[in-house]
Amino acid sequence: MVARLLPPLLSGSVEIKPTSLPGVLLLHPRVFPDDRGFFCETFRAEVLSEHGISEQFVQDNHSRSTRGVVRGLHFAIGAGSSKLVRCGRGEIWDVAVDLRLGSPTYGRWEGFELSDENMQILYLPAGIAHGFCVISDVADVIYKQSAYYDPAVERGIAWNDPEVGIEWPLSVDEISVSERDLEAPLLSELSEPLQVKFADDDA
Repeated sequence: MVARLLPPLLSGSVEIKPTSLPGVLLLHPRVFPDDRGFFCETFRAEVLSEHGISEQFVQDNHSRSTRGVVRGLHFAIGAGSSKLVRCGRGEIWDVAVDLRLGSPTYGRWEGFELSDENMQILYLPAGIAHGFCVISDVADVIYKQSAYYDPAVERGIAWNDPEVGIEWPLSVDEISVSERDLEAPLLSELSEPLQVKFADDDA
């Protein structure tokens, strides 16, 4: 499903928009350009807290990928992990899939263009599977997460699961996927129960 954005909430240095997946938010930080370049504040805890993003982020990650690379769809079992995702270089098609138990949008996806030009940041609460496809020649993806990486709880679902039905922006012969992601099960084949439950305050 292509993003259908609702009227924005305004808060000083960032514009925050809800999406069709409850609790998933698209952030538009204010950018200050001049003839030397630009300045942009990409994280301010007190502002995010005003909109319910109050968890402590404990780890930053940075990946670089070439055109056609698809990473994901990844998530963590147990308590899960929230993420704040942005593209610091190039352009990606970023995808969120709702895996929260009891969610009215369980199994649904939404896609977002994140780039070094639009400067958008995607907030993903725990229980959302995440992946992206690089549509520029190269892209740097930078994200915060609220739990430390732990391979014991890291899981994935297939990037091309027909029941989820993600509309990736590139053709199959242009896409490159890791061996790990190629072996990921379909959503219907997950053998472990997910423990992240949808709460009314996620809406």
